[in-house]
This record gives sequence, structure tokens and C-alpha cells, in this order.
Amino acid sequence: MTKTAQKSFYTNTVRRCISINASKEKVWRKISNIVGLPSWVIDVKKTTYLSKKRRNVGAIRKITFADGNTIEEHVVAWKEREYFTYIATEGLPLRAYVATISINAKNNNTTQITWQSYFNSKKMTAKQFTEFVKFMGIFYETSLKNLKKILEK
Repeated sequence: MTKTAQKSFYTNTVRRCISINASKEKVWRKISNIVGLPSWVIDVKKTTYLSKKRRNVGAIRKITFADGNTIEEHVVAWKEREYFTYIATEGLPLRAYVATISINAKNNNTTQITWQSYFNSKKMTAKQFTEFVKFMGIFYETSLKNLKKILEK
């Protein structure tokens, strides 16, 4: 008789930071364009607005990935030139996902960007969840490195 893996709910956070040799204004201009993801976030094929609002609280975007998966995200907090927070409402194997991208000027030409998230899974095995957390860390890290490369040109 084989033992089936127990499925449960899990919670974790992922946080990645990178320093970019660019002004805070330049970094903010890039990241605050919430549909500009295909230029720097890995595997994003297309991002479109689902709201009339383009910036700030209430802006909604739909992200289409290279594999065809889509995610709907809503901006729930926004502080101009500092951070924005969004939640995913559809498309992830999660019951809850909230993420914040924030920037902090180290000096006139160096900006630290932090991308962090909290999530709570749908029912999955501990192994599936561990793999998901690892995937999210690599996803954030690789995307931030792309952003650095683009902004430091």
C-alpha cells in the first residue's frame, strides 16, 4: 500500500533585493508602468489594463505568460516614487498573494529595489509548496537582474 502525500495549506514569504546604478526617478518610471512587464519580468508575453485607471490604487492588470497562463492583479497601495502593492486575484495556485515592489535611493545614482511577497497556498503537498517558493525566488531574482541590465544601459 502506498502512502499518499498529505495536502495542506502553507504560508511563506519571498524577498529579493538588488542595487541598480540608476536614479530613483528612472527606476520608478520603469516599475510604475504596471503593464511594462514584458520588457523585464521573465516569461511575460503580454500585460494589459483591465481598468480605466493606469496608476495608483484601483489599477488592474492582466498578465499573460509565455506558457499561456494568465494572472489578474489589482494595485491596493501606492506611494509615488516609493512603492506599490498589488494582490493576485486569479491565476496562481494560491488562496492569497500580496506583493510590494519598493525603491530606496542609496545616493543620486544608485537605487535599491525590493520585491517581496506573502502567499498562502491552495491545498498542495509540502514538496509542491517548497518547489513553488523556490520558483518564486528565482522568478523575482532573474526579473530584477533583467531590470538592472535594462536600466544600467
